[in-house]
Amino acid sequence: MPSLFDPITLRGVTARNRIWLAPMCQYSVEAGDGVPTDWHLVHLGARATGGFGLVMTEAAAVTPEGRISPQDAGMWSDEQAEAWSRITAFVRAQGAVPATQLAHAGRKGSTSAPWRGEGPVTAEDGGWQAVAPTDVPFRGYATPRELTREEITEIVTAFADAARRAVAAGFDVVELHAAHGYLLHEFLSPLANLRTDEYGGSFDNRTRIVRETVDAVRAAVPERTALLVRLSATDWVAGGWTAEETVELSAQLAGRGVDLVDVSSGGLDARQEIPVGPGYQVPFARDVRAKAGIATGAVGLISDPAQAQAVLDEEAADVVLLARAALREPAWPLRAAHELGIEAPYPPQYARGAWR
Repeated sequence: MPSLFDPITLRGVTARNRIWLAPMCQYSVEAGDGVPTDWHLVHLGARATGGFGLVMTEAAAVTPEGRISPQDAGMWSDEQAEAWSRITAFVRAQGAVPATQLAHAGRKGSTSAPWRGEGPVTAEDGGWQAVAPTDVPFRGYATPRELTREEITEIVTAFADAARRAVAAGFDVVELHAAHGYLLHEFLSPLANLRTDEYGGSFDNRTRIVRETVDAVRAAVPERTALLVRLSATDWVAGGWTAEETVELSAQLAGRGVDLVDVSSGGLDARQEIPVGPGYQVPFARDVRAKAGIATGAVGLISDPAQAQAVLDEEAADVVLLARAALREPAWPLRAAHELGIEAPYPPQYARGAWR
């Protein structure tokens, strides 16, 4: 079985190990222009120096209306891409692979950063009209406007344009966010998608926008660029998106140029009942890997090095992605190497100590 510290190659990209930084919203763009700041440089750079094999940005919105909050970072302008390029250069210089997650928040857009309060943001405070497959609101949020067919096509194009900017900014890996109740996930789930046209109803129709987005992004980026998709394996609500549908869609994506499925769950419906515990989402990654024939990433309360290694030993996933553990400990991989008896990949500035 591979070690956490064995390299892994996806398409033309090789990560030095299988411990990856999961995308985590930072809500730290104060100007409201989507341009990443020094906070993003330090946040992501610290995990690169801390030994992570791949460092992924927070969800970068593909349009201004695709943000979760006015403080979100974006990838819809060249100004944003230029600011990201400084960050990708630093991450790469530390030996990590720079990756970005592209997203559209859908009906969960125009909402407050967590520490600024709950619920929707008004126009006076920089908010906007959220959009969705249908005008079904997320509980406690504003009612979204239903997208037209033309607007759906425009959003697919926006994802492709954002992917081109990401590559120009130095990102080697692009992940499409189709999880956690955001726009692409909203199309997947019958709980949020009540459309009666070719984007609603049947499994084939509900998954159409994800296939179209994958095809558009794959065509927009170089062959060597690795393409990932994050899926919520289940809505954890009766009548919603299911684990079986996740496997079926993942198998289709494997044939459309997707290199790895980042398997999470939930986030679409406030009625969800999730049996949270260490590694609670790992079984979903195992099923997708075994049944869909595609590499997977496992997430969800993975915090102990031995636990993370067990995910690989049990062939549940090809990589593990850390979020909370990485926030608590930016150099988690260095400690994991020590505990697992592997030579830690310390930066030279840290290897001998900084004393004189």
